[in-house]
Amino acid sequence: MRMRYRRLGYTDLEVSEISLGCWTMGGPNWKVDSSIGWERPEESEIIEAVHFAVDHGVNHFDNADVYGNGHAERLLARSLEGLDADVVIATKVGHFHGTALHAYTPLHIRRQCEQSLLNLKRDYIDLYYFHHGNFGPDDRYLEGAIDTMRTLQREGKIRHIGLSAYSEDDFERLVPAIEPGVLQAHANLLDTRFIRPGGRIPRLMERYGLSLVAFGPLSQGVLLDKFDPDSPPEFASGDNRRNKDLFKADSLRRIHGKLEKVKERFGGTREDLARVALQYLLAHECVGCPIVGFRNVDQVKCNISAADRPLSDEDVAWLRELFVK
Repeated sequence: MRMRYRRLGYTDLEVSEISLGCWTMGGPNWKVDSSIGWERPEESEIIEAVHFAVDHGVNHFDNADVYGNGHAERLLARSLEGLDADVVIATKVGHFHGTALHAYTPLHIRRQCEQSLLNLKRDYIDLYYFHHGNFGPDDRYLEGAIDTMRTLQREGKIRHIGLSAYSEDDFERLVPAIEPGVLQAHANLLDTRFIRPGGRIPRLMERYGLSLVAFGPLSQGVLLDKFDPDSPPEFASGDNRRNKDLFKADSLRRIHGKLEKVKERFGGTREDLARVALQYLLAHECVGCPIVGFRNVDQVKCNISAADRPLSDEDVAWLRELFVK
């Protein structure tokens, strides 16, 4: 396995084509009565996984202040301690608002940035994202949020500004105002709205010289065919997958049928399925990298085994026909 690297948009950030997302590291977390976290992982297994990833060329870790309300940032810092590695660290602000009126008020952004720097044990953040596109009624907090981000950039506390969002409308409205260096959105074989060739967001990225960091590339393990449709999974309290329609029998059965065809063409191991899911994303010119969640070293091994095994144009067209059209 030989890791490949790509530059993110017009920034100077060169990241591993297979990068890692840190959401699972945060463990349980709730927003009002809804779970926005995971069953708590074993910290020793996370540390082992990070060491293995860095040793095998992974240089980009994506985090957020809301992942365990800082726990994931602190655990990443502990995992990287003592490693001789030049890594790109991304984190986000926006979903944790504490006692602030809104998470994008200037003082809150500054406080969260300072806290993230302490959590990560770093002097600067390589890539600091707005975590969503809700800037209040009529974008009330947008101008102040942009000014604060630019000030933090001038102070050397952040290097590049990113924008994560959940709708095409948000991206089209906000990119011209924020002028981010990188976009982040949900993308996988089951959800191609942000990467569809000729689509609104790929055209937007081309216009502004941007690229996309794709989260959810394995659809939380569903694209690895991990779950039996005849015995749907029961997730622990605090795991955000609990009660999601994606993990119910009918949904799993529909996806399982398609994955059986994928196995016939590409092979039936989890490594084969990971390769298909991740390299499908990397086949899109607008994608900088997928960020894959992990809980242990075996999951990292499985995912980075796809690093130097691109799909042919014919394979990509076949997958698009199977899943998208």
